[in-house]
Amino acid sequence: MAPSALALPLSAPPAFLGVRLSLTNKLWRDRLDARGAARALAIVQRHQLPEMLARVLAGRDVGIEEVNDFLDPTIRKMMPDPFTVTQMEAAAQRIADAAMKGEKVAIFGDYDVDGATSAALLAWHLRHCGLDPLIHIPDRIFEGYGPNVEAIRALAAKGATLLVTVDCGTTSLEPLGEARRLGMSVVVIDHHQCGEELPEVDALVNPNRPDDLSGLGYLAAVGLTLVTLVAVNRELRGRGFWSSTRPEPDLLSMLHHVALGTVADVAPLIALNRAFVAKGLIALRRRDHVGHTALMDVARLNGPPEAWHLGFMLGPRINAGGRIGRADLGVRLLLESDVSEAARIAAELDRLNSERRVIEQHAEAQAEAEALASLGLEDKGAVIVTASEGWHPGVVGLVASRLKEKFARPAFAIALEPGGIGTGSGRSIPGVDLGKAVRHAVEQGILMKGGGHAMAAGVTLRKERLAEFRAYLESALAADVADARHVNEILIDGAISARAATPELVATLNRAGPFGSGNPEPIVALPSHQLVYADEVGQAHLKLRFKSGDGATVNAIAFRSVGQKLGNALVQHRGDILHVAGTLTVDRYQGVERVQLRVLDVAVPDHGPATIR
Repeated sequence: MAPSALALPLSAPPAFLGVRLSLTNKLWRDRLDARGAARALAIVQRHQLPEMLARVLAGRDVGIEEVNDFLDPTIRKMMPDPFTVTQMEAAAQRIADAAMKGEKVAIFGDYDVDGATSAALLAWHLRHCGLDPLIHIPDRIFEGYGPNVEAIRALAAKGATLLVTVDCGTTSLEPLGEARRLGMSVVVIDHHQCGEELPEVDALVNPNRPDDLSGLGYLAAVGLTLVTLVAVNRELRGRGFWSSTRPEPDLLSMLHHVALGTVADVAPLIALNRAFVAKGLIALRRRDHVGHTALMDVARLNGPPEAWHLGFMLGPRINAGGRIGRADLGVRLLLESDVSEAARIAAELDRLNSERRVIEQHAEAQAEAEALASLGLEDKGAVIVTASEGWHPGVVGLVASRLKEKFARPAFAIALEPGGIGTGSGRSIPGVDLGKAVRHAVEQGILMKGGGHAMAAGVTLRKERLAEFRAYLESALAADVADARHVNEILIDGAISARAATPELVATLNRAGPFGSGNPEPIVALPSHQLVYADEVGQAHLKLRFKSGDGATVNAIAFRSVGQKLGNALVQHRGDILHVAGTLTVDRYQGVERVQLRVLDVAVPDHGPATIR
């Protein structure tokens, strides 16, 4: 009988494979401590699952009784009563009133993927109700984030009596006040952090408002929009609105939108979000939605889509319209029913995405040089704040993300306009709340505008306050950043050999998916494998092959590693025996499936005397 997990002492797991310092200066840790290992064993015994899958589940704190629900997350089981969200009932009633009376409804969405999918989902539902909603997605450069007075007036002039904001509006006090003065009702569906003051509206549906106890603060705006529409459907059902000639719309048929917006917004893949994305991926694989199918085709997505495809292939193309093109292109694609028109819009988004890449790479190179100069040889500084004239405001978020990844600390990239105003984006690391820091900077008058989440934020400031903003962030976040970066480690889920790296193993591990924020992809280690091939491919990637002691090989790739610590280590150790850490995926080419290891780190084995324990 296995010892009780609760009886085992708490202690940090030993260094995995003895790797205390890898070739990129990381510590390798077993994701499971003694309690986790005991739970993994219990999962194997209770559920008859493969040991590696059980280790992955235990490493994500899945309880023994929760295994079945985790492996098959269902929306019906995880969907809460929508009315647990503060002011949800008022929102559902006001939207239902608009449907009953045939009102003109205006939808105001954010210009990112979450905003586009939220707006498309709401517009699709209102059309089912017989309405013809107005949709406004603001221009990132000329209008900026969130509702603005000019756009509100234009929507009112077109006859809108109800304004619904999605993925924005929580901090838009003046524009939403103008909407009320013009006689419009206002419903806000948003998930961003709240300021001290909330707008005066008919309903503010935001699970991150201080008086909300729903526990749904992890939802992306598109997931919250779907929950809102569940409430609206119920309200209209109670009023006898649905009939044989006007059937109740099937919200689950639009899970494509919810999955894409959730993953692209880096919402944690936990609880209801996991169910949304798991079932949304199944919907995408059916290729039954004109817009999503066109998007997958231009992205040259071969094989069934996985969660990472949404974040790295589909999402950026929807985003490209809001970044450097027409902000409403993404919504138009998601609402398009004509195959040829959808293909045309998708092709335009693909072209804009390619253009965006070139613009981003130029800004990224400048920002990286500025960051290196700022950090100095001692690598000192809690936060990176870069700024430049000539940067396109549409790519600063992507640049900030790259800086965050490269330097392992929160980073901002700010585009300075000729008039001396800078607009920028920040990205954070786990454990450092960027949104809170930005809100405080606004309250102190350092920033003109700002807000966001713990992991991402947007700012507007005057050029002359740049140094003050940088100093404020250093002071406000230094302790949190130091704690978050205290141990530069990789958590390993288990060890395998090249011969065990099969499509069947990948399929087994994928049962614990979808993977992403909040549910990290399993990381496996290949002990003592020879690096038999390494060559540069694509844009700074390294194509690799590793061979185990029994002669089996596995193909591998190290993305964006050329010139970085990882790439340099691999090139310098061609032909050597290495411990390798990475994630497994199936590469499909010309109908043939091959397993590929995405290399995250490598270490030189310690060939000292073995310790018998």
